[in-house]
Amino acid sequence: MPPDEPVQDQGQAAPPGLTEQGRRAYWRANLRLMAVLLAIWFTVSYGLGILLVEPLNQVRLGGFPLGFWFAQQGSIYVFVVLILVYAVAMDRLDRRHGVQ
Repeated sequence: MPPDEPVQDQGQAAPPGLTEQGRRAYWRANLRLMAVLLAIWFTVSYGLGILLVEPLNQVRLGGFPLGFWFAQQGSIYVFVVLILVYAVAMDRLDRRHGVQ
């Protein structure tokens, strides 16, 4: 396709009644939510599981050093919780923008 031709919508219809400004606001809110949740996940998995492992290992959880726990189980648990948070937050965002 030549660069001067407009890009065709690829079969993804905009929700009825949602203006261009509304679509942009919805997408911005979605990206902001994903960025925050990914930052939390990165902080827990990389920060607590790798960078701060030595100070966290001074604390024990269930007989295991806390740094080890975060590296092995904690980041997975946090990821599952973040998936649930994302689902609930997106339901609210969808209702707020009239996208259901």
